[in-house]
Amino acid sequence: MGTLVRVTAYVPAGIDGVHALRAAFARIRDLDARLSDYREDSELNRVSREACKAPAPVSADLFAVLAQAVEISARSGGAFDVTSGALTRLWRRARQEKLPPAPSAIAAARRRAGRRHLVLDSANRSLYFRRPGIRLDLGGIAKGYAADRALAELRRRGIARALVAVAGDIAAGDPPPGKSGWTVGIDAGGNPGGMECAVDLANEAVSTSGDRGRSFNLDGRFYSHILDPASGRGAPAPRAVTVIAPSGVEADGWATALHVAGRSASERILRAAPRLRVYWAGEPRGCAVLSRRAPP
Repeated sequence: MGTLVRVTAYVPAGIDGVHALRAAFARIRDLDARLSDYREDSELNRVSREACKAPAPVSADLFAVLAQAVEISARSGGAFDVTSGALTRLWRRARQEKLPPAPSAIAAARRRAGRRHLVLDSANRSLYFRRPGIRLDLGGIAKGYAADRALAELRRRGIARALVAVAGDIAAGDPPPGKSGWTVGIDAGGNPGGMECAVDLANEAVSTSGDRGRSFNLDGRFYSHILDPASGRGAPAPRAVTVIAPSGVEADGWATALHVAGRSASERILRAAPRLRVYWAGEPRGCAVLSRRAPP
């Protein structure tokens, strides 16, 4: 993942906190080795090469992320699609070369994507691509999963009061002593009139999907680094959305999906997503709440 990782924890007496923290960081490093599409030797890229020939067995971690990704893709109408790796690589190269890809190249990359071409077999924990040339990209969901697993590692070693941040994806465990939750600020995305909101998290996660700092301009035109699978291009205007969910993998994946879908479509999607709290940036009074999670 190649991103900044921070862990804050309250260590009970008698627990080896240093050992537990090292284990949590080791878990994240292992997931980076498995799930990164930047590393040619990662499990993700190996599977992308092999799964078009025959069903490829995968680790429990990769299968869990893909299963969650497929669910979010289906429920968001395809706004999130981890089979869009060919598009990701095309635009990554365009950014390096400072030249927008040709429409024909975008069309070709789009033909090498689509969740309908991804077959997950839970009985054999394997996957298969129905079409050659599919590439997986977990950039919109893997960091949230890594935060979840690091938090679980700490809890397994006796540390329940902890907060794990993998870049902008945060997973919170039990609250600090004497508090109802971990106070986390929500980035308003740098939009005019935007403000920062503060929320308290306990045993849930938050992720913000936004363009600030990672968008780019080519030939005087704005391009988001977050791609819309339907068009093969980035979002047409700067935007930022924050999702609070029961887990990091859900928060990360849904933030990406709703960023792509846009605000109007997000309001429709969220009617069937009571497990989420969603904030849209750039409102005159700060962050607008699109959805509040229903009580259990």
